[in-house]
Amino acid sequence: MESHLRKLYISSAIVSICGIIFEVLLGAAGSYTFGDSVKQYALTIGLFLSGMGIGSAFSERLAHALVSKFIQIELAIALVGGFSSFWLFYCLSHFDPVTAQMYLFAVTLIIGGLTGVELPILIRKANEIGLQLNKSAARILFFDYAGSLIGAVCFVIWLRPWLGLIKSAFFIGLINAGVALWLILSFRRELQRFRLLLAAGFICLVLLAAGFLLGEQLASDWEKKLYRDPVIRAFQSKYQRIIVTKAQDDLRLYLNGNLQFSSSDEYRYHEALVHPLMSSLDVRRKVLVLGGGDGLALREICKYEDVEHVTLVDLDKEMVEFSANDPLMTKLNQRSLSSSKMQLVYDDAFQFLIAQPEKYDAIIVDLPDPNNEALNKLYTSEFYRLVQSHLTENGAAGIQATSPLFATKAYWSISKTIESTGLFVNNYHAEIPSFGSWGFVLASKYPMNPNKLRIQVETKYLHNNMLPSLFHFGKDEDNDLIEEGKPFNLQINTMNRPVLLDYYYEGWRNY
Repeated sequence: MESHLRKLYISSAIVSICGIIFEVLLGAAGSYTFGDSVKQYALTIGLFLSGMGIGSAFSERLAHALVSKFIQIELAIALVGGFSSFWLFYCLSHFDPVTAQMYLFAVTLIIGGLTGVELPILIRKANEIGLQLNKSAARILFFDYAGSLIGAVCFVIWLRPWLGLIKSAFFIGLINAGVALWLILSFRRELQRFRLLLAAGFICLVLLAAGFLLGEQLASDWEKKLYRDPVIRAFQSKYQRIIVTKAQDDLRLYLNGNLQFSSSDEYRYHEALVHPLMSSLDVRRKVLVLGGGDGLALREICKYEDVEHVTLVDLDKEMVEFSANDPLMTKLNQRSLSSSKMQLVYDDAFQFLIAQPEKYDAIIVDLPDPNNEALNKLYTSEFYRLVQSHLTENGAAGIQATSPLFATKAYWSISKTIESTGLFVNNYHAEIPSFGSWGFVLASKYPMNPNKLRIQVETKYLHNNMLPSLFHFGKDEDNDLIEEGKPFNLQINTMNRPVLLDYYYEGWRNY
């Protein structure tokens, strides 16, 4: 009896670990593929817990052959959960995003429902063996809750970085199937369909093992269909999915499915980001670049011989190392990441500014668009105050600020947020064929006249006669002119009130 109880406790802890991993894995999958991580995790948790409630209610009908039913549920969770990420990639490559989202919601509800059936069964079985109901419930729940913490930590520290979403799902499915097989063998004397369950367990194990070994390659083949051009590089860093495509002479880089640059016109973006700022400065000895791990902004900075030291801060070491060593990338960035003036720091830009007291003549903020909560903090007043505090007395910053045409409210909210820190702002934009009209903010500690800017280095796009035109916006882009002369009443973006996310999603939802 004690032996059987111990097995039930161990099973409870293991299935709890697997359950919480499936929950956070599905939330992460939704966040990576559909954005808005708070929304995705909130819906995942809500659906998973609702499913558990439905499953718990349904468990009232299960009164006999409890171990057999628990084993069957474990095998079902193993298959549904194990193949969950795999089929999500299939849906993304073969159907529209709405269908893929509905699939993810359905799988979350199903796994939650099956998980909800398990605990009541374990409690009843422990009670049936001879343990008092209050003790059986307390002990099963203890192992369940303790297992949840272990599962969450394992996913964050080991599974997501080392296995990725697809292999992690199959791996956890294998653990569920292993628990089922262990219970089949442990309780074989009381199982009426022992051989049938044993065969089902081994078939499940083989399918999941095949998925673990082959699923990622199949999903990678499907993933290639999401991109217009042939995929030539594809890998998962600790922080993001990195895809590189190439058609003829056009090299394109995607991070988590979002285009970062096209080699056919990236020089327009990077010249617009760097040269108005650098041209506005009398002294530019020390430069700080936040983001820009592809080395393309650095390529433009290296054109200034009076720059003595450049510090680049990027969170993703694998991305930077790829850009510094891949032949196609080094050809494009002209090996700027290997410059003797360069210092590479792998850190979060926000945390770097908090810890680093040094001041800079120029700060270039070349970060991805604020399409999730982690990036949003790098567009808040708190962040821009840090930027302001790290500028020398005559320093200035060049900041990418999304499209004023497609995300008008987001662009002007970023500008207003920067201005709230006491910096003087000059708004400008450039036409990038791959992206359309793209916005920037030139922020300085002193008033600046854009008409006096003069570029003194070689460029492919910018020239002095056109520079003043960058600082003028069309009616559909200018916050002072849109809506029949009634400007948007925009709020400042803060850590406490991340209004920028709503502005951003509202602007980009139709593009």
